[in-house]
Amino acid sequence: MDRRDFLKMSSMTTFSAISAWTGAKGFSRSSLQIDRNNNSSNMMECRELKDLKVSSIGLGCLPMVGYYGGKYNKQDMIALIRRAYEKGITFFDTAEVYGPYLSEEWVGEAVAPFRNEVKIGTKFGFGVEEKQPTALNSRPDHIRRAVEGSLRRLRTDHIDLLYQHRVDPKVPVEDVAGVMLDLMQEGKILHWGMSEASARSIRQAHAVCPLSAVQSEYAIWWREPETKIFPTLEELGIGFVPYCPLGRAFLTGVIDENNRFDKSDRRATLPRFTPEALKHNMPLVVLVREWAKRKGVTPAQFSLMWILSRKSWIVPIPGTTNLDHLDDLMGATDVYLTAYEMEEFDREYSKIGLMGHRADPFTESQIDK
Repeated sequence: MDRRDFLKMSSMTTFSAISAWTGAKGFSRSSLQIDRNNNSSNMMECRELKDLKVSSIGLGCLPMVGYYGGKYNKQDMIALIRRAYEKGITFFDTAEVYGPYLSEEWVGEAVAPFRNEVKIGTKFGFGVEEKQPTALNSRPDHIRRAVEGSLRRLRTDHIDLLYQHRVDPKVPVEDVAGVMLDLMQEGKILHWGMSEASARSIRQAHAVCPLSAVQSEYAIWWREPETKIFPTLEELGIGFVPYCPLGRAFLTGVIDENNRFDKSDRRATLPRFTPEALKHNMPLVVLVREWAKRKGVTPAQFSLMWILSRKSWIVPIPGTTNLDHLDDLMGATDVYLTAYEMEEFDREYSKIGLMGHRADPFTESQIDK
C-alpha cells in the first residue's frame, strides 16, 4: 500500500470515529471524563485503556535517564514527576531496562506520597538481570523475577499495567499471557499489555488473558499502527498507548536540518535523524507549525492534539526532562481537531514525502511483524 492509498484509507475511518467520538467496542463518550484529583488544583480529561482509567496524557519517564544524551539529577527528575501529578497527570510509564532500573527507582520514589492516586505502567522482556539488556527474554521464570524486581524498585505491592516490552519469538505469547493471568490472580499486576506487537500476537495473547493496552511508536510522521493494529484494537476493545508522540522532538520544531546528535543520543542511530533526512523532512515541521498557529497552540500541543483526536481510546505518553516543556504539553487537551480538520490535514500531509525509517536495523529486527 502506498502513502496515498494509506491516507485515503485512514481518513475514511477517521471521519466517523472522530465526529461521533465513539471508539472501540466498550468505549464511549462517557469514558472521556474530567477527573478532579483531590490533591491537585488542576483537572485533566480521563480516558480508559479497556477498563484502566488514566489521565488522557501520560508521562514517559525514559528520557530522564539520558536516553537522548545528558545526565539528569535524581531530585530534579523526581520534582518533575511530582509536578506532572500536580498538573493532572496520573499515568507514568517506565521499564526495568530504562537505566537499567534507574527510571523505575525514580518513579517509585517520586509517586510514593500519592501512590494510590496514580497508575504506573512498566515493562519486562529484556535480559537485564543476565547483563544482556538488548537480548529478548520472556521466559516465565524470568518474567516472575522481573516483576519482583519492579515491585521492589517501584515501592509498591502491585503494578497497574505491565507490558511485555517486545514479543520474544522463543516463547509463545500464549505462555506469556498465562503468566500474566497468574500474576493477576496473585494481585501483583492489575492489567497487562504488549509493546510493538503484531495484530496476530495481540489476538493470540488476548484469547488467553485479555489485554488492556498495546504500546507502540505512533506520531504524525509514523502512522503504521493505523493500518496494522488499529482494527484489531478497536474490535477487541484494547487501548493504545503511543510512545514518541512528538517524533523524538522533531515535530516540536526545536530540531532543524543543522542539528547533529552526539553518540550518547539515541537519535544519532536513527535513519530519520541523518542530516539528509532532517533536511528532506522539514516541510512536515512547517506544516505542523502552520496548523499549530491556526489552532492557537504550540507545535508540541498540536502534535498531541492530533493523536488525541484520532481515537477516544488513545493515551499518548510524551517524555520530557524540562519543567517548561511539561507545562507546554498540558495544553494539548484543551482543543481538538474536528473530523473535517483531520481530513484537511491528511490531504496536506499526503503531499509531503518523508525520508528515513523510524528505527535502526537491530531495533527493527526485534519488532513483531
